[in-house]
Amino acid sequence: MSDLPTEHQPRLPDHSSEARLLEIRRQAEVRGFVPASGIRPAGAPFPRASSETGYYGIPLLKEPQWTAEIPLYFFVGGAAGSAAVIGAMAEWLGKDKELAQSARWLALGGSIISGALLISDLGRPSRFLNMLRVFKVQSPMSVGAWTLAAFGGASTVAAFAKAAERHFGVGFPITVIGNVSQFFSALLGLPFHNYTGVLIGATAIPVWNKNIETLPIHFGMSGVQAGVSVLELMGHADSRSLNSLGIGSAVYECLEGFNLESRTDRALNPLKRGASGLIVRAGGVLSGPVALALRLFAGSSGTPRSRTLRRWAAICGIAGSLLTRYGWVQAGHASARDWRLPLEIPAAKSPIQMRVKPEVPRTKAIS
Repeated sequence: MSDLPTEHQPRLPDHSSEARLLEIRRQAEVRGFVPASGIRPAGAPFPRASSETGYYGIPLLKEPQWTAEIPLYFFVGGAAGSAAVIGAMAEWLGKDKELAQSARWLALGGSIISGALLISDLGRPSRFLNMLRVFKVQSPMSVGAWTLAAFGGASTVAAFAKAAERHFGVGFPITVIGNVSQFFSALLGLPFHNYTGVLIGATAIPVWNKNIETLPIHFGMSGVQAGVSVLELMGHADSRSLNSLGIGSAVYECLEGFNLESRTDRALNPLKRGASGLIVRAGGVLSGPVALALRLFAGSSGTPRSRTLRRWAAICGIAGSLLTRYGWVQAGHASARDWRLPLEIPAAKSPIQMRVKPEVPRTKAIS
């Protein structure tokens, strides 16, 4: 006899088990499937799969491993990239030297803070440098790292060259360097303020992937709202151009909020339920309807009441833009934990229902 415990000794087949096996084979041959459920052997090492635990209690997708610095990095990068474009347009079209200079300093500061936040998430500066060893057009992360490095360099040169030009006067080398660097700063600011929407959209996480077409524009307009708001708090609350940009971005945020609320796709539930849904909706309301109403009431006048309303609109815009980034990242965590979404399994069906197939009549073979 074997030394194994009784419950672990192999079971010898008998007449009844062999008859049952023949019956199962006959059903499989006639029907094409076996309606009876299987059994879980005693002491088996594998757990049961159920509608509550999913694939053996393990989600099919891995949650984002980003630290808390990454949503802040999304926010700062959006504001900095937008500020670079606003500064160039203010100097080239609006002839507003003060606004242009403030926007350049904001772009410079934002690029430095963005780099620090990204390195903090990576853990070591060498890891960021390793990201620059190759350039992959098909990788949003690689494109984003290179855009950050190039944008930071161009913004730094533009800010200091234009400051030197204002202090020492127009000179051939300083003026050319300032104009060229400001052009590249604005050119790189366009993808830098919205590439993060592409970054999270190009993933397998359902709530992000389902919005890959609108996320870049959504993050871009949210970045414009943040850039405009910071510049207004820096002392440019009387600028009509900034107020117009703020109104435009707030209108888009209202439309995007309506678009998300009107869609019934189950993958969007993290944007409407739970903590992530609360954060996303709060951010959308602050940067959308609330900011829009305050800016419309403020108008374009430079009265003290108008400035106060503009300041409150700027505060709401900054808070809404920041909450939007944190809300979308939290929604990604919640979406990754839902094991049904990657397989598109309806929530109402149980695993037993999914195993049962309709009986298909078999046709006799032609002899």
